[in-house]
Amino acid sequence: MKIYTKTGDNGETGLIGGTRVSKADIRIEAYGTVDELNSFVGMLLCYAAVGEQKAVLETIQNKLFVIGSHLATDTNVTKISEKSIVTENDIAKIETEIDKMNEILPELRAFILPGGSVEASFCHICRTISRRAERRIIELDNLYPIDNHVIVYVNRLSDYFFTLARSISYRIGAKEILWNNVD
Repeated sequence: MKIYTKTGDNGETGLIGGTRVSKADIRIEAYGTVDELNSFVGMLLCYAAVGEQKAVLETIQNKLFVIGSHLATDTNVTKISEKSIVTENDIAKIETEIDKMNEILPELRAFILPGGSVEASFCHICRTISRRAERRIIELDNLYPIDNHVIVYVNRLSDYFFTLARSISYRIGAKEILWNNVD
């Protein structure tokens, strides 16, 4: 099987359902941002410091792939596949992980700047890409309705990655960089 098809050489790509759209279409931007996030989650998984969150991160990667297929589906032509559905249970799993990590963390008393360690920095990159993905999905939702569970899940991911950055820093003894509101 050839990896290149040449069908996108004129700046178009196909959605699930067969519809051809510009590669600049908001749907492509939305699922492309989700794919970018998934790639950075893969990078984060290369670090041992993720510890017990490794399985959670792998689950998130799979769920991001599901979200990408959800966003790539032209619902005017075809229904969302059952495999592309995000559920309340998926959201609850992320919330549970956030709560478990927060139980051991010191109280947050200041804004935290990205950094402190390579691993925490990658968590913050994932957090900011999650935020951008959420914005793109909401923009897409204004034109083509997206299941709200997708929006909520991606929103929770930014909270998860923030908490994971703090958790990793705490476990490996890396100093969190606090915002200094001094000129």
